[in-house]
Amino acid sequence: MPTKPSKQLLAVENKKPDRDYWVNIECPEFTCVCPVTGQPDFATIKIDYIPDKKIVELKSLKLYLWSYRDEGHYHEEVINLICDDLVKLLKPRQMKVTGIFNVRGGIYTTVSVEYPYIKNKRRKKDE
Repeated sequence: MPTKPSKQLLAVENKKPDRDYWVNIECPEFTCVCPVTGQPDFATIKIDYIPDKKIVELKSLKLYLWSYRDEGHYHEEVINLICDDLVKLLKPRQMKVTGIFNVRGGIYTTVSVEYPYIKNKRRKKDE
């Protein structure tokens, strides 16, 4: 039976939850489509995290990333969605998700989001 894309991410037990260590994952074959033109966007997705009690099961991550192939998303949106889903599943100590998108129209885009999230504090008008 062929493998199919899936939004179902799975986690497994971290065998060393008492230790801080980095997990670095790189997917050089990520694709989604431009929500304006419908043309494909290609990217390398980098996921770096310090796990707590759970780590991501890699086959489920592969199928999850594959599920974006036919969906229309802006680069900024899709990287934030990926990070939000992984944080919700894993509750890591730290995480950074980076999308390095291939050139499109002469422009390269790189988007990164880090957890714990930093909320922007708007400056007061008189500062």
